[in-house]
Amino acid sequence: MKGDLYLAWSCDDKILEMGESGGAVTALLKFALEMRLVDAVVAVKKRNGNRYDGVLSLITDPDEVVESAGALHFAPVNVAKEIHKYLDGAKDLKIAVTCKPCDCRAIIELAKRGQINMANVILIGLNCTGTVSPVVAEKMIKDEYHVNPEDVVGEELDNGKLIITFITLADGVRIQRDLEELEEKGYGRRENCRRCSFNIPRMADLACGKWGSKGKKATFIEVCSQKGSELMEQAIEAGGLVVETPDEEALKQREKEDEKAVELAQIWEQRDFDELRRLSNKDRLKYWLGYFNRCIKCFGCRDVCPLCYCQECYLDPARGFVQGGQTPPHVMFPLVRLAHVADSCVNCGQCQDACPMEIPLTRLYHMLNRELSSMFGYVPGLDVSQYPPLTTVTHEELHIEEVNAFKKNGELPIEKVDAFREN
Repeated sequence: MKGDLYLAWSCDDKILEMGESGGAVTALLKFALEMRLVDAVVAVKKRNGNRYDGVLSLITDPDEVVESAGALHFAPVNVAKEIHKYLDGAKDLKIAVTCKPCDCRAIIELAKRGQINMANVILIGLNCTGTVSPVVAEKMIKDEYHVNPEDVVGEELDNGKLIITFITLADGVRIQRDLEELEEKGYGRRENCRRCSFNIPRMADLACGKWGSKGKKATFIEVCSQKGSELMEQAIEAGGLVVETPDEEALKQREKEDEKAVELAQIWEQRDFDELRRLSNKDRLKYWLGYFNRCIKCFGCRDVCPLCYCQECYLDPARGFVQGGQTPPHVMFPLVRLAHVADSCVNCGQCQDACPMEIPLTRLYHMLNRELSSMFGYVPGLDVSQYPPLTTVTHEELHIEEVNAFKKNGELPIEKVDAFREN
């Protein structure tokens, strides 16, 4: 049931060997396919064995699921955007998806907008304290670890350290560096990841990670929904997973690791936002206009944003709102983008990754999103039943006199007003 906690690992020797934390997630995905609980699994695999080039794969053969085993911190794949594409062409397809917290949140936001049917999706959430840009990762490994990036066979973020494992003629060797020191030098995690305080994906059906495993080769799994509970119970009953109940020490270890990660995220948020927040409105606008003047209107930010799904974009030149061929584009181009996503931005960082002019877009979107959250008490991507504050109306806001006026003038049928209030 929801709230149940497990330490779990696979019964399959091959999965157990390839999985970094007991292979429980891979075992669950394979079981879901074998039992036809889903039509396909969506997971990240290395393209041609390259751990710096992760590709999201639609897997229908249970035996192929093992190819997605293991973590890839150097491949920040745009999971939610691709899931939307898969399900847009096959709306009845039932899938299980492995995803980071920001991916889960983006999928939930898409579901609120009628773009994804959550009844057909099982979210297998993966603990995450950040990902590293592939280009940055390769340079960092050369400069700071003094290792050929092609020799790296594993990486993990643990206890404030970025640890890589590389292969030698003798055996695998682990090298660790202080994460904060790396990031002070411009290496380490992507900027948006540094500020993220969502490490355990409790918005998914299952939240899986190694925190709380106490050094065992096992996955700590928290059940977060009825759907997740049913999958776990069936997998355990069928012998697909070996499980035990985590003890009090394991629970405290997991909580402590999460608290440390949240504290570090808050430090980075203060570094990134405090100076901007102290600026006057005039100076803040001047600051951002300086960045907007770099824009070449390539539409990269729009095209990768998981929450941009319109078939006809208001900003396309043919719509006439923003003049085509103008560089930099009219200031309304970035401002409309901001207005469209600020209340629902999940800080995935895809827009900033795609920007060829190095505009710190996630800094802008995330800062405004945090300010809106403090005003309205709304955090995007946590609950499919909670809608953004600027799209909802409360009883206090919609007075009975206004309702009567709508009804009298025929502008809005009373049944629609009542339905809108209830939703």
